[in-house]
Amino acid sequence: MDFPPLATSFSISLPDWIRDELADVPDAIPDLGERMALVNRLADRNWREGNGGPFAALVAERDTGRIVSVGVNVVLGTGISSGHAEVTALGLAQARLGAWDLGGAGLPPHELVVNGRPCVQCYGATLWSGVRSLVVGCDGAEIERLTGFDEGPMVSDWDAQFEARGIAVTSGFLRDECAAVLGAYGEAAASGGVTVYNARSGD
Repeated sequence: MDFPPLATSFSISLPDWIRDELADVPDAIPDLGERMALVNRLADRNWREGNGGPFAALVAERDTGRIVSVGVNVVLGTGISSGHAEVTALGLAQARLGAWDLGGAGLPPHELVVNGRPCVQCYGATLWSGVRSLVVGCDGAEIERLTGFDEGPMVSDWDAQFEARGIAVTSGFLRDECAAVLGAYGEAAASGGVTVYNARSGD
């Protein structure tokens, strides 16, 4: 088998339809419920467009609601397994602000809003991002039940570990609305309409 040349870079970009979805979104969304509603809207369209799972994330200034970035899961669209919603949103926020630490000196506190609890990969990405608060819709067990995704071996005290690092956690926020998006995806998966891209299934 002939191998292609050694890759020396890769990139993760949001799909083009994101621009349309954000065209009517104000620069700041002070209401947290409206921020989560935007996350759910992006998550629902994302899986229907075939980019990846039904997951979206948003980074905002916690106190003003100024939107810094959004992210969706782009695993299928990019072929990169780390292209989860939290990773894209956090990375784009850091690129926009030119800061690897979103809680660094001179910056307002930032918040990550997600429709489902971060998986084991995104748990670490969030811990090290510098955000000062995390708002979560559905929990990990519910994500797995509704979608069939393997969320990984999350520590049982995941929320306490965030809190110990100065990251306030709000869980179960607009849970029913978030579950509706995940459940719609799960129904499509059950009928073979979408790909649940777990790398291993016990084989």
